[in-house]
Amino acid sequence: MRKVSLVEFSVNHPKLIVSLAIIFTLAFATQIPKMKTDTNPKNMLPATSDVRVWNDEVEKTFSLYEDMIVVGIVNENGILNKESLGKIIRITDEILKINGVAWRDVNSFPTITNVSAEAGVLKVAPLMTDVPQTDEEINALRKTLFENPLFVNRIISRDSKTTAIYVPLEKGANGKEIADRMREIVNKEGGSESYYIAGDPVARDTFGADMFKLMAVFSPISGMIMFLAIYLMFRNLSLSISMMTVAMISITWSVGLLIGLGFPIHIMSSMSPVFLMAIATDSIHIFNEYYFRYREKKNKKLAILETMEAVSRPVRYTALATAAGFAVLLLMHIIPVKVFGGLVAFGTIVLRLLSFSFLPAILTFIKEEKIEKAAAREDIGLSRSARLLKALGGFGAQKPKATVLVSLVLVIVAIIGTTKINVNNNMVEWFKYDSEVRTADRVMNQALGGTSLGYLVATAEEADFIKTPEAMRYIEALQRHLEKLSVVGKTVSVVDIVKRVSKVLHDDDPQYEVVPKTQEEIGQYLFMFSMSAKPSDLDNLVDYPFQKANIWVQLKTWDAQAMREINKSVDEFKKNHPISMELKPAGIAYFNLVWNDEVLYDMLRGFILALIVVFVILVFNFRSVKWAILGSIPLLFTILLIYGGLGFIGKDFDMPISVLSCLSLGMAVDFAIHFISRFKQRIVDSLQPVFSGQSPAPCTPNSELITESLLWTAARPGKGIMRNAVLFASAFSVMMFASLTPYITVGAFIVSMMMLSSILTIIYVPALITLMKDWLFKKNAITQNQI
Repeated sequence: MRKVSLVEFSVNHPKLIVSLAIIFTLAFATQIPKMKTDTNPKNMLPATSDVRVWNDEVEKTFSLYEDMIVVGIVNENGILNKESLGKIIRITDEILKINGVAWRDVNSFPTITNVSAEAGVLKVAPLMTDVPQTDEEINALRKTLFENPLFVNRIISRDSKTTAIYVPLEKGANGKEIADRMREIVNKEGGSESYYIAGDPVARDTFGADMFKLMAVFSPISGMIMFLAIYLMFRNLSLSISMMTVAMISITWSVGLLIGLGFPIHIMSSMSPVFLMAIATDSIHIFNEYYFRYREKKNKKLAILETMEAVSRPVRYTALATAAGFAVLLLMHIIPVKVFGGLVAFGTIVLRLLSFSFLPAILTFIKEEKIEKAAAREDIGLSRSARLLKALGGFGAQKPKATVLVSLVLVIVAIIGTTKINVNNNMVEWFKYDSEVRTADRVMNQALGGTSLGYLVATAEEADFIKTPEAMRYIEALQRHLEKLSVVGKTVSVVDIVKRVSKVLHDDDPQYEVVPKTQEEIGQYLFMFSMSAKPSDLDNLVDYPFQKANIWVQLKTWDAQAMREINKSVDEFKKNHPISMELKPAGIAYFNLVWNDEVLYDMLRGFILALIVVFVILVFNFRSVKWAILGSIPLLFTILLIYGGLGFIGKDFDMPISVLSCLSLGMAVDFAIHFISRFKQRIVDSLQPVFSGQSPAPCTPNSELITESLLWTAARPGKGIMRNAVLFASAFSVMMFASLTPYITVGAFIVSMMMLSSILTIIYVPALITLMKDWLFKKNAITQNQI
């Protein structure tokens, strides 16, 4: 029996194919209501990763909270006045009532522990239980605040204009919901004060909420833009609907499968609908060729079959290259990146399955008079766009040396730009500069010690070593050393408590604000403090065998590189001041650094793997290493130009860009596959008379045939390439208007890559083929069976 292809079966049974697509789509759609989100940076890495295991151990040892929100209150005339202090008490009282707040350990003027002494007896009590009513009482409060180094730059700024309320959250609490409740509380107060709410949970959970909104808004807008663009290109409503239907089916199947398998939606996977809509535009090559074929054959079914035969190979291999680029992400360490890669790789495979089944079936339903009308405009000689593309291809083919020379100059410039790239992840900077989240963080970092928190855990070889004068002085010296760094706003350790107790027990004599000379005296001070203070005041800083001490390091930026500076400074200090204690970083700031380095490592590894996989696919597609090398050159050129531009504009190389570095290989190579495949097919078709009646003997085309084929490819398949690029770019262009910078970055990156890659393919590939024709067509380069 004669074999029947999927395309032929679909053309002969279109209603069955469409019905099956609808049934499967409805089945996958039933999973979507179960959708959950996850924007917690901790979950970027597996729970078993060294940094997560270590951070969990540190939090358990020192009774630390995973999340902290900082509420800033600013009065340009000074915060130490009766009205402002009254507001601080009322706001603190209301915050303590919020569900999810660890109320026992909230630190503010009314709740923070103040160490003083009366008649030689240590007194540990809240700093301010009532609002000061007189100038004398306010001045006494001012004196207490600024004479206590534990308070300065922590709950009061040096200029006394800013105070902070530190609000730890219970495990699992939603930072955005609590922050929104805090905003309601502070908005009721009004007055001359300004209020700011900052901290990692605010940024993280606000980002998650905004991410969902953007996904809900931009996906349909992106689809509408694509729909309009397709209609303007072909002036056929049925065709436009069919392409968008393919995209929506792929999105539904992919997202439904992801949710059905129990995966939450992360930042990257939230962008998958736009990616899949854009990838669906590769089907434009089918429509582009179909109208040319119909114009020539005047037979709908025959035109469909011949179209699929002509474009099936490049469409299959572009899909394979795109899917491979995304599938490489499955080998990464960053969990959301792995999930995103698998999601879009599956969606890409679905799209190609639909391209060879659903689309041919849909084309049979379109009335021939509508096809005839649209096909009339697809004429290489009459179409202005085809003539322009032919001219661009002709420039490369007729002036190949000048074209390549210009590209070499651009390569050199781009390489210089890549040396300026800075690898850095900062979730706060994922919001726009003037956003509420980023403004709050900036104001608080300028006024106080900083909203980003890192820890340095000092571990001794034996118990009680932390209570020795040697250990205390070492930790104190390390604190002073770290505070010289511009990224460090404040450090706090058990040493600060010991020095404070020592001073107040000696009538606030400044000369006693030092580490005591004996271990016994230090032990007594710590014991007295622990008997009166909140448990967390000491638990957060030292363990009870007194073998470990925790140094809090407040950073003035969420940049991952800030913690690298800390580590470098600590290593330098240890080298110059050796001691029998291990110093190891921890906390969210340290996690961000490890995550940042994992992103860089994954990018390099993923880029190399993607490059190898894509090259292998090119070799199989072209059945030639030479043509695979040629197809790789414009791809690498495009990527190099984009990354060089990123370096020159000073854009940080963060997680979204690192992911795109791998994906760009799979997506940007599509145009080269289409151009070179159709060019070689044109050569074979032109040589068909030579092959007729013969075995598939090798034949070398002459220069005239090569040039004519290049011009034809630029004008006819090139039109499909440019349509594909415009549609792809239009799908992502809407993301450039997002409120979150990762979406803006992805949008700008993809738009630039698609347009640049398509133009380079039309101009640069003809130039390379012309210059390299003797090498490319040397012996056995073209045979009848090669394509």
